[in-house]
This record gives sequence, structure tokens and C-alpha cells, in this order.
Amino acid sequence: MQHFWWMESVGYQIYPKSFFDSNDDGIGDIKGITLKLDYLQTLGVNLIWICPFYDSPMVDNGYDVRNYFDVAKEFGTMDDVKELIEQAHQKGIKIILDYVLNHTSDEHPWFIEAKSSKENPYRDYYLWHDGKIVDGKKVEPTNWGSFFGGSAWNYEPTTDAYYMKIFDDKMPDLNWANPKVQDEMILIAQKWLDLGVDGFRIDAVSHLDRAPLEDARANEGEKYPLDWNKFSNLPRVHDYLKRLAKEVFNQRECVTIGEVGGAASIIEGIKYSAFDSKELSMVFNFDHNWCNNLHEITHPKKLKTNVKALKNVFDRWQTAFKDIGWLPLNWLNHDQPRLMSQYGDYRYPLASGKMLATALHMMRGTPFIYQGEEIGMTNFPFEDVSQFNDVSSIANYRYHLERDPEDPVTALRKAALNSRDNPRTAMQWSSDWYAGFSRVKPVPLVNPNHKKINVKRNLSKKNSLWYHYQQLIDLRRNSIYKEVIIYGTYELIEKESELHYAYLRKDDERTLLVINSFSRKKSTFDLKNYQIIHRVISNYPKTNIKNAQLHLKPYESIVFEVKENL
Repeated sequence: MQHFWWMESVGYQIYPKSFFDSNDDGIGDIKGITLKLDYLQTLGVNLIWICPFYDSPMVDNGYDVRNYFDVAKEFGTMDDVKELIEQAHQKGIKIILDYVLNHTSDEHPWFIEAKSSKENPYRDYYLWHDGKIVDGKKVEPTNWGSFFGGSAWNYEPTTDAYYMKIFDDKMPDLNWANPKVQDEMILIAQKWLDLGVDGFRIDAVSHLDRAPLEDARANEGEKYPLDWNKFSNLPRVHDYLKRLAKEVFNQRECVTIGEVGGAASIIEGIKYSAFDSKELSMVFNFDHNWCNNLHEITHPKKLKTNVKALKNVFDRWQTAFKDIGWLPLNWLNHDQPRLMSQYGDYRYPLASGKMLATALHMMRGTPFIYQGEEIGMTNFPFEDVSQFNDVSSIANYRYHLERDPEDPVTALRKAALNSRDNPRTAMQWSSDWYAGFSRVKPVPLVNPNHKKINVKRNLSKKNSLWYHYQQLIDLRRNSIYKEVIIYGTYELIEKESELHYAYLRKDDERTLLVINSFSRKKSTFDLKNYQIIHRVISNYPKTNIKNAQLHLKPYESIVFEVKENL
């Protein structure tokens, strides 16, 4: 099997706005990341993914890029970025950036030119249509819905035409069928690689192609149906990525990780990132993010994990890529609810947090930790819609309110459960004012539970969640188990259990048995088929084995080195 540096890395995702404020303006910044490199090095990570810090109006927190070659003033300067790259590399930490391909800001110079006239040379950089006439009125070209609600088209009066925007109105989609757009995006990637970055997380990569402009099938009363098949995982995406790989990625030893939303199947994932695809190194998928009853409830304490569904998702992706490709491993990113609020247990925060960490980090792939995950940060306790900053969260609230205008409380609760503002709250460094994130009132929300959940408190307790993450990282990067954890095979066992997620990792030298209880209940696990050699890591100090039965405490997680009794 092929070996690359990124297979032996452990990643950490940083959302700059909410990570650390170095200049007391209430906003996290590039220098703030540089100041925390020692913290990240001590944790053990050696790869950082930084969300967009490009010049932007910040309609979608930086994913609406106004200038790919400059830094938003609130985040710092290009000199700050160069210093960050240099200092990170001195510490053995590589850096990847978000590469935003699907759209720009409507304030980008290309779009300003494109909307000025139909004859402008930049017109074809975007997707335009004159619209259609219905009952004597001009309307959108199709009924396609946007990810952020409403139509996927926005009217532009200067040229009396519509442009496509599958996200926000102020984020017009690029026309990747235009070779000039491809040329421009190639230059952007090359410049950042020349500056020393080590690769990219490629945003919305599955959306670069478009289906023929025909209306989507709508349910009764549905004006703008969201049909992923109109702009997700369509054939020409692979042509575009092959060109990028040939002319940019494969010319460097860089890593590329695609975000493949749009209900991407495993078959699609293989097309993007199998070793022989000649496109991407890996792809993030989101199948594991919603294996619970989140969309059926209005109170977080009613959340219930579907353990069989969750481990089936992991197993299907692990099995599909076992010989032909590589996977990133992550519980969440900046778009999903906090891990402890999604799959953890508020009654057993330490045990369940450690269990979730072990379950993920012992799998085959490159693990990514989202900022604050290592200390057990949770969702924000929203009390008013005015606390939402994220455009999709506001749209989600309006969606629920339209269906029941008399119940704004339920609309708020539903929108809050999966709000993208949850993972974007200020990093909780200490119990001080503003969680040690800033010395002035932060722009990001500060979770009031920072008094108990913070880095300083985690570092003061040797049994904390933080040290468990550090130990898992050390096992993967530096221990005698490094080879089997990174390159060993993966085999799911106890497939039908609704309580346990257990699997084997094997190579020619060692076999590891990984057992994770997803239950408050005590339970047992049959060990008669295994001879235990060593306990590698556990989230409880003592292990209870009697008559070849492992007696598991609530959310107990344990890894044994074993020999199988064949």
C-alpha cells in the first residue's frame, strides 16, 4: 500500500474567529493561532486545518471570499500568515487551508465586473440566466432551492438577469465549465503552496457541476425544493479535479481533502479519492453525523444515539477504503453540533467523552480534532434568535417558524439543536472573563459553562479528557502500536449489538481489540475468543474481567493487545 506523510498525521481544525484573540478586539486572529502553537504541539497534533481567513465581507464567516490573495483585516496580515507558517513548520506542524472553489463573494472583483454588462469579459465566470416568463411575470429559471433556504437564483437588476447561488444571495456560484475559471483557481492554489502551505481542505468540492436547467420535483406547497442531484456529485466535477491534481496537487507533496456533501455515496467517495483516482487524497463525509433522533426532538436531553446505524456507517466506509484509499477521521467540524452534545452523555461527560475519542482515534485513517473537542466543549444554550450569527441557522429558524407561527419557542429549540453557531463559540481557555479567549467582550458567543469546561482546568487534572486525547495521539504517532494503529486492517465485531461498538485492528505483528460502550447501562463483553496480552488504553482505572467476561461500566472504553483463540 502507498504511504504518505499525511497518513501518519493527526489533524486539528481551527476556526480563526473563535480560537484566540491576540490583540483585544474581540475576534480571534492569525497571531492568536501562532501564540497557541506550543499548546497544539504539546497536545501532539502535527497538522492544522485553518478555516478561511481571506479578505471577506463575512456574510458566511469567511467562506464568501472577496480576495483570495489577502487576509481579512480582523484576522491580521499576510505577514502574520507567513510567520505562522514558518513557526508551525519549525515545530513540525504542517498547515492546510480552506480552498473555496464553488463560489466567491458578490464583492469579488470578478463578480463586480460580471454584473456590469452581459458583454463583460468576466460575465461567463458565473452562472447567469435571463429567467422565464410565467403568467406574464419574469421568474427564476428553475425552482431549485438553496442550501440556506429560498431560491438557488438571485435577481440582479443591472442586467435584468438571475445568477445561481446555491448558498447565500451574496455568494454567487462560479462557472467551472469556463476554462478561465479553472485557470484562475489553479493560480490561487499555486500561490498558496508557494507560500509554504502543505495542502488544502477543499470546500463544497462536490458542487462544481450543474445538471440541465429543469425544474426539480416539488412536494405539495413546496416552492423551492432542495434537490441535491441538481448540483452535487455530477460527472464534470471529476474532470475539473483531475486537472487540478495534474497541474497543481501532484506537482507537490501536498494533501487535499474534499468536502463531499450532497448525500455522497461511498461509490462517489471512491471516485474522488481512491489511490488511482488521480483527484484528491481523502474526502470528508457526513454520514456519521446524524445517527440519532436529532430532527425528531426539541430538547437536547431527549437525544438518543442509534448505535447500530453509527457503527454501520463507520464500517461501510472503513471496509470500502481498506485497500484502495484513505479516510480522514472526524466527529465534527465547524458546521455540526458539538460532539459532547451530539453523542456524549451529560450525566457521564468524562467517560462518554473519552469513549468517543477512543472509538474514532483507533480506526484506520487520519484523525482530526475540532477546536475544543479535546476539552469536551458543548453546544451553546440559546435563549433568543438574536444570538444566532450563522445565516443557515437563521434560515432554519424561519423555516420552523413558518410552519408553526404561534410557537417561536419550538422553532428556536429546533434551530438551536443543529445550529452552526454551536461549534463556533469562543474557545474556552480558562475560567476567566470571556473564557480566556479575549480581554474584551468577544464577537463569538461565550458558553457560560466555561467556568467548568476549559483548557486550564483540563491541564490541571491528569485524568481529564485532554490528557486522554494526548495519550491517544501519542499511541498513534510514537508508540510500539504505531504501525497497527495507522496501517493495520479494520474488522467490525459484534455487528448486531445496540450497546457496543467493537472492532479489531491487525497487522503481521499485533492485534488490537477496541471495545466501546455507548450505554449508561452496565454490560458484558465476551472475551473467550481472545487472549489478553496488554491493556493499551482505557477510560477507567480498573478493568473487571471474570470468567472471560469483560464487565463494562457506563461508557467504558478499552483497548487490549490480544491474541485470537483460533
